[in-house]
Amino acid sequence: QVQLVESGGDSVQAGGSLRVSCAVSGFTYPMAMGWFRQAPGKEREGVASISRSDATYYADSVKGRFTISRDATKNTLYLQMDNLKPEDTAMYYCAARRGAAAYLQPSQYDFWGKGTQVTVSS
Repeated sequence: QVQLVESGGDSVQAGGSLRVSCAVSGFTYPMAMGWFRQAPGKEREGVASISRSDATYYADSVKGRFTISRDATKNTLYLQMDNLKPEDTAMYYCAARRGAAAYLQPSQYDFWGKGTQVTVSS
C-alpha cells in the first residue's frame, strides 16, 4: 500500500529558506511525484513535479526559488524553498501517480499525503 508522509513544515520569515520532505513507502520503483499547496479559501495548486526519469517542472510563481529532488536510497522526496514570500503560506502536500510523466495538475495524481504547514511572515 502506497503511503506518503510529509514533514518539515514551519514558520519562517520572508526571505528565508525551508526544506520539506515526503517519506515514501509501498512503491516498487520510482514514481512520478509532485508537490502541491493549498491556502485557505483557495484551490490546490501544483508547485513542482518530477517524472520517473527525474525531469522536473515548476509553477511560474516558484521558478528559480524552489527545487524538487528525490533520494531514491532513502525513499524520500524533497522540496527546497528559498527566498520565501508571504504568498507561499499554505499547506504543502506531496503526491504520486502511477504513470511515468509528471504534471502540475492535482487531478493527475493517485496518492496523497496529509500535508505539512508552511507559514511565511513578512
